[in-house]
Amino acid sequence: MKYFEIHYLKDGQRDKITLPYANKIEAINSFKQKKNSVFVHIQEVPEPISFKIKRYGLKIKNIAKSKNVPLEPYIASLRQLAVMLNAGLPITMCFQDTISAIDEKRLKEIFTTVLREVEAGASLFESFKIFEEEVGVISIAMFDLGEKTGMLDNSIDKLADILQEILDNRMRLKKATRYPIIVIVAMMIAFAIVITLVVPEFKSIFDEYKTALPFPTLVLIWIENTITQYGLYLLSGAIIVSTSLSLLYKKSDIFKLLFDKYMLKFYIVGDIIYLSMVGRFIYVFNKLSASGLPIVDSLKTAISIVENVYLKEQLNKIVGAIEEGRGLKDGFKRSELFENMVIQMVSAGESSGAMSAMLEKISIIYKKKYSYLVDNVATMIEPLLIAGIAGFVLLLSLGIFLPMWSLVEAVGN
Repeated sequence: MKYFEIHYLKDGQRDKITLPYANKIEAINSFKQKKNSVFVHIQEVPEPISFKIKRYGLKIKNIAKSKNVPLEPYIASLRQLAVMLNAGLPITMCFQDTISAIDEKRLKEIFTTVLREVEAGASLFESFKIFEEEVGVISIAMFDLGEKTGMLDNSIDKLADILQEILDNRMRLKKATRYPIIVIVAMMIAFAIVITLVVPEFKSIFDEYKTALPFPTLVLIWIENTITQYGLYLLSGAIIVSTSLSLLYKKSDIFKLLFDKYMLKFYIVGDIIYLSMVGRFIYVFNKLSASGLPIVDSLKTAISIVENVYLKEQLNKIVGAIEEGRGLKDGFKRSELFENMVIQMVSAGESSGAMSAMLEKISIIYKKKYSYLVDNVATMIEPLLIAGIAGFVLLLSLGIFLPMWSLVEAVGN
């Protein structure tokens, strides 16, 4: 975006105005549409301080709110925008109607600001660039692609498809983990109630008869004493440790890399992270490259949405291979993230010139694997839950009933 200082006459008085436009002809044509103003001359100037202050102010404001917009209303707004643009309506009218249909407060503010910037002469890409932290790098890339190719409606529609795929995967995972989480929370609540309310009552009875207590009962009493006497310290320690780890994760790149790497080795969790992140990368990369975005830009944008730092670092090796003049096959192989079948499919796609179709098939493979894993999370975790419940019940049973039998014998004697 360039800045042009336009000198004009109005009511016999000479004045000037600075406006942002892509080129000088566009600036002149836009200014001539204004009434009661006589154009004198135009010159390109550096970005005015007032524009810089406004731009930086918006950036600071948005960083303070840096939080991704809700995907569901955002996708709905993009769909409506794409349909109206496809119908040939002016972009300002499309935004006005879309804004009127938005209920989510922050999303409405973003679209309203973008409309204001577009009306001032900024491009859609530059207008949304201010909100990159909230709308995501994929959105920025697709807006830029749409404006460069002249197919803005198609790019926005594809952007909505990409975001819908991401949202569907998130919802599927939440649904699959709901049951195990409820069971685990219920077990923790039941255990806490038994330890804090039931065990102390039995403890007083056992102390009164001075009977020898079996090991399971001693374990329960030890847990009860620990929670009663040191519970607050344990809770404070847990909060301090979790907060410290969270800050270390945010501040230390090495710790973040190691943590994300070892997270991939956890049972079930690692497979879910790998399949979701890599599958998302393949899907987005295919959509962007098929839309006409250069392969390196497509790769970088697709990698930017991968949240696991270790996976991101490995995937960046693909970009390095392309920049060195090598093929995608070498890049995929160098990343060490893909099985031999996927590498051979990429190689076949490169040699046949049908890379988009091959990436589509690879994306479907990862989607099916992810869906199967997520749909069977409850089944895979069930043995662990059953073992946990069995251990919980066994400890309580032995810890309470064994001393009761000893108590009966003591009373009988």
